[in-house]
Amino acid sequence: MPIKPVLFLLWVLSAMACGSTRQSTAAGARSSMLDLSKPEDNLAAFVKVRGSTSETEEIFFYAAGTIYSFIPGERDVPLMGFEMYNVGKMKKVDGGYHLLTREVGFYKDLKTGQILEQWYNPWIKDTCEVIQVWNDPVNQKFMLKSDRGLWSMPFREHEDRIAMYSDIFLHYPSPLKVAEFPENSASDMYEAAELFQFFFSKKDLNNPALTSIPVEVSWTRIGPYLPWMRMGQRPGNLVYQCRGYKITGPKAWEKIPEQMRDYVMKHHPEFAHAPDTFETPNETSWTYFRKIKSKKQ
Repeated sequence: MPIKPVLFLLWVLSAMACGSTRQSTAAGARSSMLDLSKPEDNLAAFVKVRGSTSETEEIFFYAAGTIYSFIPGERDVPLMGFEMYNVGKMKKVDGGYHLLTREVGFYKDLKTGQILEQWYNPWIKDTCEVIQVWNDPVNQKFMLKSDRGLWSMPFREHEDRIAMYSDIFLHYPSPLKVAEFPENSASDMYEAAELFQFFFSKKDLNNPALTSIPVEVSWTRIGPYLPWMRMGQRPGNLVYQCRGYKITGPKAWEKIPEQMRDYVMKHHPEFAHAPDTFETPNETSWTYFRKIKSKKQ
């Protein structure tokens, strides 16, 4: 039966409307995609990568690896394992975000996997008391505009995968002056490199239903001997090579390895959660060592 002109016209208009709706939906999806070359989108992306857009959600970053010696003229060797986590949450402020965190790090026996309380130093031929990492706070500001200009976190993209990275080279007066701590300090200047890489899915990043997204992390650190190693001004450095992942959800704490959880709850249970307020200055292994040393004197 031939289609009547009026019905045919209605069918054409309906098809055109559906096509227009599909095009509009596709255009809307494209417009919701974050453009990481834009400072606002780059910052919005990194908030979901490093933390969460939900201010109540605690985010753990867990990593583990090995610490190596790096000494001129010597064959470099693995010295100990290292296992750490950072627990934090994001707070939105005018112009950006504050990241409130504290971090734990444990030095471990490479053979047994046990947390070291003492470590035999082959260079000084003596046993050292190990001081674990208890850094609180470790806070950061992620601001769209700062003294350094507009926010920009470097990134690389390949199909669905994105890597954001931050290469941090530190150079500032050491909290441990050689004259005051000759056994524990290599220099009056603290110099180190902290190299971070965050790997994640573009699809996850642009999913509006996700406040936080799955992330894998790589962390490399090159720095001086730890103060408790008592290496003085001997030439050389330590190289940390670690890798890990982000842990989220209401039972995130339970996904931290049991050995770590037990040690934290025994010694510093406050490290099971993120801090609630933004405070300065940040704690480091060097400032913490100074506090411990001062208490013993």
